Amino acid sequence: MRVPLSWLREYVDVPADATADDILASLVSVGFEEEDVHGFGLTGPIVVGQVVDFVEEPQSNGKTIRWCQVDVGAANGGVRGIVCGARNFFAGDKVVVTLPGAVLPGPFPIAARKTYGHVSDGMIASAKELGLGDEHSGILRLAELGLDPEVGTDAIALLGLDDVAVEINVTPDRGYALSLRGVAREYSHATGAAFRDPGDRPFEELEQPTGGFPVAVVDEGPIRGRVGASEFVARIVRDVDPTRPTPPWMVARLTLAGVRPLGILIDITNYVMLELGNPIHGYDLDTLTGGITVRRAKEGEKLTTLDGRERTLSVEDLLITDESGPIGLAGVMGGGTTEMTEATRNVLIEAAIFDPVTIARTARRHKLPSEASRRFERGVDPLIPFVAARRVADLMVEHAGGTLDTETGGALFTEVFVEAVELPKAFVPGLIGVEYTEAEITGALERIGCEVTEDAGQEWIVIPPSWRPDLTDKWTLAEEVARITGYDRIPSTLPIPPSGRGFTPAQQARRRVANALAAAGYVETLSFGFTTAEQNDLHGSATGAHVPSIKLANPLDGQAPFLRRSLIPGLLQVAHRNVSRGFTDLALFEAGVVVVPEEGVTYGTETVPAPAVRPDAATLAALDAAIPPQPRHIAVLVTGNRIAKQPGQDAEPFDVADVLDAVRTIAVAAGVEISVTQGERAALHPGRTGILTVSDVEVGYVGEVLPAVAAAADLPGRVAVAELNLDALLARAGDRVMAASLSGYPVATQDVSLVVGADVPAADVRAALVDGAGDLLESARLVDDYRGPGVPEGRKSLTFALRFRAPDRTLTAAEATEAKLAGVAVAAERFGAAIRE
Repeated sequence: MRVPLSWLREYVDVPADATADDILASLVSVGFEEEDVHGFGLTGPIVVGQVVDFVEEPQSNGKTIRWCQVDVGAANGGVRGIVCGARNFFAGDKVVVTLPGAVLPGPFPIAARKTYGHVSDGMIASAKELGLGDEHSGILRLAELGLDPEVGTDAIALLGLDDVAVEINVTPDRGYALSLRGVAREYSHATGAAFRDPGDRPFEELEQPTGGFPVAVVDEGPIRGRVGASEFVARIVRDVDPTRPTPPWMVARLTLAGVRPLGILIDITNYVMLELGNPIHGYDLDTLTGGITVRRAKEGEKLTTLDGRERTLSVEDLLITDESGPIGLAGVMGGGTTEMTEATRNVLIEAAIFDPVTIARTARRHKLPSEASRRFERGVDPLIPFVAARRVADLMVEHAGGTLDTETGGALFTEVFVEAVELPKAFVPGLIGVEYTEAEITGALERIGCEVTEDAGQEWIVIPPSWRPDLTDKWTLAEEVARITGYDRIPSTLPIPPSGRGFTPAQQARRRVANALAAAGYVETLSFGFTTAEQNDLHGSATGAHVPSIKLANPLDGQAPFLRRSLIPGLLQVAHRNVSRGFTDLALFEAGVVVVPEEGVTYGTETVPAPAVRPDAATLAALDAAIPPQPRHIAVLVTGNRIAKQPGQDAEPFDVADVLDAVRTIAVAAGVEISVTQGERAALHPGRTGILTVSDVEVGYVGEVLPAVAAAADLPGRVAVAELNLDALLARAGDRVMAASLSGYPVATQDVSLVVGADVPAADVRAALVDGAGDLLESARLVDDYRGPGVPEGRKSLTFALRFRAPDRTLTAAEATEAKLAGVAVAAERFGAAIRE
């Protein structure tokens, strides 16, 4: 919300010397977030000048310029010669002149310069050049604004260009602050300055005609029990002149507030919306057929909105209609057939209260956010529409030459009831942790507009103001007390955790794994959990066949509407983004959840139980069953060079061996032993893919990405990846989190070369050696895979380096050999292995 300071001063006493930063500091103290300060970005001298005369001079480039003599006042040098290319002004016109030394928005400094054979001693400015809009059709003629100032007058002050606006972030629960009325009230809360409510008008001024123009709300099937419109005010102003200029002060304020001026009638409705917070819509009364009916749309009904788009409507959409059909999306955007134009002579003013949920759903359904929907979906003061409608009518009478019709109009409204809240006296100090006095609590609540009465001495009965729909319980009231009395009073004392608490074993294990990868040189990344069905099929299954995936009903990105089954697509996107920015040597990892629905099971169909009522065990079980499995995975990706090229050292690229090392790092950190056997994955290179198992249970895979898949991700060179089900991995680690004791006795080393069939996995042979050698075998590591002369066709020689150690003695060579041969015997039994001669 942008708040022009001159406008703010109308409703609250702001010190004359207060700067924009001072006002922002005050608003921050009551809970608003500072965004920015906006101004017109110009400095003087910028003055009122009068065109004495001019000569039109055709140029060789086909353009005709005017060599003007402009009187800017004796104090500013009298008559100056200025070159101007515009042709919409005449001798005698008073215009805005930017003199040398001035700076226009851009910044665009003005200086005397030679052009078209003359020295132009300044510039005659257009509205766009002054920052007063996008219109660049010609010079700004002050007579068109209804102004006739003295020559030499400071134009910056005349046009309100010396004003600035502060911008604050308004959270969704504080929609009342999307208005000058709300922000001025909050500034008053922060500083104690006197507040003048622009919505406080005597009832006799607001007397509303109830005849002559029919208005009806027909909502026979309210959505979720909520009626679409609870209040609708229609006032008529006749004989307006839509060609009249918008007053400069109003143009300046709207521009600073971020609203583009569009003509006097629309500008007035926007001005009142910003002032009071109630969106206003104006209709060309002569284009309406009959009265107005507010109703739900019929399925498939059409409406062309003000942006020129034809929209297909839903039964949940709330419409403004006349006898011809829909003429507007209630609370979102009007229709094109009844909009106010330069031909409008009679205006119907609409001020209403619409259901926030209905408006929010309509705006999102049609992807049509607007300033009106932004306010309605946050809640508008139900007592303000009569004031807002009359305020618009008064401004149209004053500035558009209209006449208020006091005989014809319409109004529908319901009684405004605000539910009281019980607030125990000890609750606020107990929740906030500050020893507030009773006077401080009641005073803070009364300052924000609450009615507070004491009940039985132990609690207060609090009725929130009509403009604060967010105050619904004692917790929100307590937050208001803390906000108004000052957050700086809340002590910054850290709570003391109960003894025996800390990370769970699963949390500790996950951190241990992540820290181990980070220590090994991998960089942790975080990617979005959304992807395409094709990516899920490619990376979420071994064969690439179609697998079930969860599709979002309202995705952030329509091209990626599915929840991921694998972390690899996200890592590929991260790698692509880095490579495109010149970072080509990457070692990445990510830990996160994936969504793996089961075949044939439908998820997300359970009805959400009513709020404020705790669901029973059966309902909770049904809700849990409606959520697909979401295991936590961990994945790594490498591409580029492990060692960069340097003097005396060639570059060494990453390959699958590096990812296997990462897998071993994960295994050690998790406290498990991972076996690797050759396998297949749809996205990985045949022959360079391994299946990872723990205790014969598959927990993941490792391999080199297919060149075509890497090219599709715009990644040059080799890409190797691994992905493991971290939950399954840690579940098989059990409670083994203690480091093993180290033996003080020396190790005995022996090698063994076994000849087996070429199709026998080395991991299976190693497992046989380990099983047979028994507890004395400390480690078995494959060091060679040989196929060639000396080894029969169809067979291979696998060499393992064996380490033996006993915890209580020094092993003899005979004991180590005996254990080795026991392992060889098991390998021979299982695979026909023989010691290579």
